[in-house]
Amino acid sequence: MKKIILSMLLLVTILLTGCAEKEQVVNLYTSRHYDADQELLDQFTEETGITVNVVKDEGSTLITRMEAEGEDTLADLFITSDAANLEVAKSSGLLQSIENEVLNENIPNNLRDDEGYWFGLTMRARVIVYSLDRVSPDELSTYEDLVNDKWVGKILIRSASNIYNQSLLSSFVATKGYEEAKEWASVIKNNMARTPEGNDRAQAIAVAAGIGDIAIMNTYYIGKMIYSDDAEQTSAVEKVGVFFPNQDNGGTHVNISGIGLTKHAKNKDNAIKLMEYLTEEDAQSIYASANYEYPVNPNVEPSELLKSWGEFETQDINLSLLGEFNKDAVAIFEEVNWDN
Repeated sequence: MKKIILSMLLLVTILLTGCAEKEQVVNLYTSRHYDADQELLDQFTEETGITVNVVKDEGSTLITRMEAEGEDTLADLFITSDAANLEVAKSSGLLQSIENEVLNENIPNNLRDDEGYWFGLTMRARVIVYSLDRVSPDELSTYEDLVNDKWVGKILIRSASNIYNQSLLSSFVATKGYEEAKEWASVIKNNMARTPEGNDRAQAIAVAAGIGDIAIMNTYYIGKMIYSDDAEQTSAVEKVGVFFPNQDNGGTHVNISGIGLTKHAKNKDNAIKLMEYLTEEDAQSIYASANYEYPVNPNVEPSELLKSWGEFETQDINLSLLGEFNKDAVAIFEEVNWDN
């Protein structure tokens, strides 16, 4: 009997030791691909001992993957750009709601889901970039003013398939209604300098080349162009200025990269620790300085570069509306034949 008891005690000890030595992990599916992100994940591991396993792909691809994996998914967290994509993940039943005091304190109400399914990590503004040679900032005012005849043949912007444009138009549907948003998109199409092509950086390059006089693009791309190793980008960005529209009329449209806890997270506690970590002041400062994005944590100041563009009022809507009205925006783009 004594030997049996000793054997059982040894077995319990082995089992307890195994549990204690089990590697602590969190599995992250992310569409972000920036060095700053990996730096933050490495720091998190160093400080907590929790290993972060990362799977990178396009946001839509990761959503499809999680749908296919179902309960067997390894994903504990999902990070992607644009609130509309986060809303897709939410409406597809891929995320779970959490009530977390740290996240609620670190992130303003309008930059997180009001039901706790996703939370903003970084913010970017969709601004008007203009030719320093051919446009005075005094000529610029609002997104709505871009339908003015003075901009015929002068506007550069990405295609209708771009989620940033879809969310901009979704914000118009949310604040102005479907018909007014459709009228705006129709006239903007007629005022384009060319058929939509290329990414945001390509629009700034086209402004510098004289193809058009103004472009609509996200702020953080300007920072990336300034510090790019590509001579074409650094040369082009020297020839453009940044203007924040609607400062006296509703505020500049903003969007986020955000994070959500997956519905079938196997490492929930570790995942929430990482969510909290990425919204704290130290991490937010790295996002701001290394990737030219605006911090969502109100206690963290933007980088010196972003400060140099000036302070601005943001559009006062909850970003969940961008997902809610996404289908309307897509329908409008199709109706006005945006890309042709």
